Amino acid sequence: MIDLRLATTTWDEKEIDAIQKVVKSGFYTMGEHVLRFEKDFADFFGSKFAIMVNSGSSANLIGISALFFTQNNPLKTNDEVIVPAVSWSTTYSPLFHNNLKLKFVDIDESTLNFDLNKLERAITDKTRIILAVNLLGNPNDFIRIKKIIGNRNIEIVEDNCESMGAKLEGKYTGTFGKFGTYSTFFSHHIATMEGGVVTTDDEELYHIMLCLRAHGWTRNLPLNNKLVEISDDPFKESFRFILPGYNLRPIELSGAIGIEQIKKLNSILNMRRKNAQEFQKLFCDSPYFQIQEEIGESSWFGFSLIIRDNADIMRENVIKRLVNEGVECRPIVAGDFTKNEVLKYYNYEIFEDLKNAEKLDKNGFFIGNHHYDIRDKLKKLNELLN
Repeated sequence: MIDLRLATTTWDEKEIDAIQKVVKSGFYTMGEHVLRFEKDFADFFGSKFAIMVNSGSSANLIGISALFFTQNNPLKTNDEVIVPAVSWSTTYSPLFHNNLKLKFVDIDESTLNFDLNKLERAITDKTRIILAVNLLGNPNDFIRIKKIIGNRNIEIVEDNCESMGAKLEGKYTGTFGKFGTYSTFFSHHIATMEGGVVTTDDEELYHIMLCLRAHGWTRNLPLNNKLVEISDDPFKESFRFILPGYNLRPIELSGAIGIEQIKKLNSILNMRRKNAQEFQKLFCDSPYFQIQEEIGESSWFGFSLIIRDNADIMRENVIKRLVNEGVECRPIVAGDFTKNEVLKYYNYEIFEDLKNAEKLDKNGFFIGNHHYDIRDKLKKLNELLN
C-alpha cells in the first residue's frame, strides 16, 4: 500500500495551545487574535492590507462585492468578467450574485491556467475584470496579462486560494491585482479550521471590505477612513449601517491558529517544493501522463496528471488502481465548469471552444502534496502507474 492522502494536518501543540488560550479567555468572536493574524499575513506577503473572513469563498465574495462601492470607476450590473473554464464553484458564484456577466475562456493544456492567446482575443470594450485563478499552486503569467491589458480600463483580480506562497519574478501571487484571495481550509497550505483572507494595497477597498464583512456597519472602520465621516462615540456607531453587508467574520480561534500557522509557512512551502521536484523528475517523461508546467515558483497545492491522447488507458481504471493502493485522488478542481447544471442561472458566454478544459475534465485527476516528505511514496506511485 502506498497510502497517500489528499491532505493531512499541519498542526502541533502550538495550535492546540493557542486554541486553549482563546477558550480560557472566554472571548470567541472576531477580536485581537484576528487583527494580529491579519497584520502577520500582510507582512508575510508584502501587502499593505489583509482582511480575514470565514472562508476562501467568502474572500471571493467580499472582494468582488467591494468593487461596486468604490468612488471612482465602480463595477456595474452586467459588466463583463473573463474567467478560466477550470476553477471552483465559488470563484464564479460571487459574479452571479453581483449580476455580472461571465465570459469563460479555455485553459492552457500545460500550465492549466488561462490560454493567454485566447484571453487576448476574448477581451472586448465590455471587459471590466480579468479574474485569474492560480490553479493548484501555479502562477498565471501576470507579466504578459498586464501587457495584454495595456492601458485599457480592466482590473486584474486573483483567486489565489490554491496558491498561497507561489511567486512570479520574486513577487507573491495574490498581490498582482486589485485584490487577491486565499483559503485557509484544512486541505490548503495553512489551516485555521475554516477561514480565508483578502489582500490589497488599495486603502479604500480595504475599508469597504471591513464594512461589508460585518453587516455593512461602521463599527469596525477607523476614525479616518475613505468611506464616511464617523464619530469617536462608540455608542453612536454601534448600529449604523452604510453598505449592504454580510456577516463573513472569522472567529478568534481561527485567528489564533493562523498566527501559529503563518510562522510555519516557509517550511511548509520548502517541503512541498522538494516533493514537487521529485514528482517532476519521475513524471516529466511519462508516456502515459502529462503533468502541469510550472510558471515561476509554484507552491504545489497538488500534482495533476492528465492521460495523454495516445495513451491506451482509461481514467476509471487508473483511479481504481490508485484507490486500491490507498492513494486518494480527485478531479482537477471542478474540471470543465461549464458542464455543471448551475450555469442555467448564470449570465454567461463561452469564448470560442474549451477543448483543453474538456480534455482535463475527461482525462485528468490530481493527488495530494504535503508539508512533509512524500518522495518515497511518489516513487512507488510512479512504479504503480508505469
